[in-house]
Amino acid sequence: MNRTSTPVKTLQYLALAAYILFLGFPLLWLVSASIKSSQELAALDMSLLPKQLHWDNYAVALQKQGLTRSAVNSLVVSLLSMVFVVLLSMPAAYALARFKGRLRAVGVGWILVSQVFPVILIIIPLFIILRDVRLVDTLMGLVLVYTTFTMPFALWMLQGFVAAIPTDLEEAAAIDGASRFQTLRRIVFPLLMPGIVATAMFAFVAAWNEFFFALVLIQSPENYTLPVALKMFVGGEGKVALGPLAAGAVLATIPSLVVFSILQRRLTGGLLAGSVKG
Repeated sequence: MNRTSTPVKTLQYLALAAYILFLGFPLLWLVSASIKSSQELAALDMSLLPKQLHWDNYAVALQKQGLTRSAVNSLVVSLLSMVFVVLLSMPAAYALARFKGRLRAVGVGWILVSQVFPVILIIIPLFIILRDVRLVDTLMGLVLVYTTFTMPFALWMLQGFVAAIPTDLEEAAAIDGASRFQTLRRIVFPLLMPGIVATAMFAFVAAWNEFFFALVLIQSPENYTLPVALKMFVGGEGKVALGPLAAGAVLATIPSLVVFSILQRRLTGGLLAGSVKG
């Protein structure tokens, strides 16, 4: 067996460390800015270590723009969007991966077109439709919009996981007398769990970070989502409260990290669970 030489391993670890530093530097700078004084930030001090810790930025961020209420709104919208996307994507992805014909071609065409269509062209018709059904300035309206616009990519991603499951397992289950529903419940869905988790993570993050739809469709401050609330730290003349804004942005990353830590454990778990049952 060929083993990688020590110099090559060292270079690999150095490259990995440099890549991690490259990805993590913006977050480190953000955390540093959130605990710096306004004088340090105004002086454009680029050092990561502040001269003195200023935790007041977090208090200002939580109190001034009502970030707690906005975070709850974002959490509700993101979780509901995630649940709807997963529930709707699972049967659609299975049909897209397993069944051939014109309907599949139409589905694939819809997915591809939806990914290249500029969202800004449909924002006015979308606003009018939601206004007519009285869903403008409501969290449920945002949930429906996020579900609709997240579905195509989530469906395309999940159908790839379905296509990777051998059809021999389903055929063996059918020979053993299992119905289609039993085959899906006992074999396909357990094997599909990593794909379901990946789809759920994508749907949650997409809804959590979305700004444009929330900015246009939400007018009441009590219904603001977190990205819209963070925009309020930018004044009318372009003056930015950088310290509180950085603190609010740091707080905004915490729920995403929590959701990732909870769901990532299921990415590899249950990969072959249920595949030996008929």
